[in-house]
Order: sequence, then C-alpha cells, then structure tokens
Amino acid sequence: MLTRRHFVITTASLFSAPIPGAVAANPVSDRSKWARWDAQVTPANYDPATTNPWGFHPRFLPQLVQANDGLRPGDIHVDAVARYLYHIRADGTAMRYGVAIARGNLYEPGTYTIKRKAKWPTWRPTDDMIEREPELFEQHADGMDGGPRNPLGSRALYLYVGNRDTYLRIHGTPSPRSIGGRASSGCVRMVMAHINGLYEQVSTGSTAFLYAPESALASTS
Repeated sequence: MLTRRHFVITTASLFSAPIPGAVAANPVSDRSKWARWDAQVTPANYDPATTNPWGFHPRFLPQLVQANDGLRPGDIHVDAVARYLYHIRADGTAMRYGVAIARGNLYEPGTYTIKRKAKWPTWRPTDDMIEREPELFEQHADGMDGGPRNPLGSRALYLYVGNRDTYLRIHGTPSPRSIGGRASSGCVRMVMAHINGLYEQVSTGSTAFLYAPESALASTS
C-alpha cells in the first residue's frame, strides 16, 4: 500500500528562515512572474540535446529514441535503474530524459494516473516528512510559495491512484546536479528546463509507470 511519503529536497540551505511572528497564509504562485522565472531556469541559447551547464553525464540529456512495441502514446515510463523517464509518442518513438529518484526506501514503484498539472506549483511537506526530518521541513509546515527555490520547481505532474492523491510528483528541481542519483523524498526529479518542455506534451489522464529500482530487483533475484 502506498504511504504519504514524498517530495523533493536536498538541504536546508535552499530555504529562507521563517519570519518570527509572521502570520501563516496559504502559499501562492505569482502568475505575473512565471515568464521571468521560466527565463531564469532556461540556459542561454538552450538546446535540449546539448546544453548542459549542470555538468551531469550527457546521457541524461533529452534524446529521441525508439519506443518498445505496444506502449500507449502519451504515457510515461520511469526506469528507476537507468534513471530515465520516457514519454511515448504517437509515431513509435519516445523522448527520453534523465531523472533522479527517491533515496532509500522512499521510492514507490507502481502505476499512477496523472490527474493534475501545475506551472510553478506551491508546495507543502507531508506530515511524514516533517516527522522524519523536522530540522528541514517543520519551518515549511504552512507551505511554500511557487518560485525557482521551491522544491517542486517550475512544473509538476501529480500522480494519483483512483481519486486518491499519492503525494508523488514528477517535477522540476532546484538541484539539477542530483539528476542520475537517488536524492528525493519520494518523487521523480527532472531538470526544470527539461520538464518545461515535457509538460506541454503530457495530458491529464495519462498513465505513469514507475518501475522498481535496482534494490528491489536485487531482492527478488
């Protein structure tokens, strides 16, 4: 059974300290800043296939590949072993992106429905996250505004089972050098410039398949 673990973060240095005596308010995402933020996270002269100021292995750059037979166009497949996300296209090809997955046992393979999409989403750590690492998450118990420092980054795809939000996301990250590793608290991370392109191609109602990581494969061998 899925649990309420999730989301992405690296260190407390990503966040500002709470303001003493501040009145809690619902987090917001200022639409008037979206275009400026998109420009901020998109490298100059950006070419998805070659631009890599983040310094990770070039195999994690977006690449058009041949899809396996029988896969439904529009769906997403996450290979947790190779750290790839595939978005299946109608012509039998797929766009492949490098990702980071959750650390330890926080990654949850399964079949999910993408029921919501959001640009520059707001974020709140789950209760499990706050209990597990209060030094990182308790200060954000009231939520965090959308923006380049938000752990969900520039775009988020929300994963559901039936009508239940699993609190798993496929989303951008302010820590792009984590791509290719195991770094998050449950979600699948992408470079913000990469997910900005993917986001426009993904429709709500599509299925996301998250396959088991190497640890799970080893335990069954």
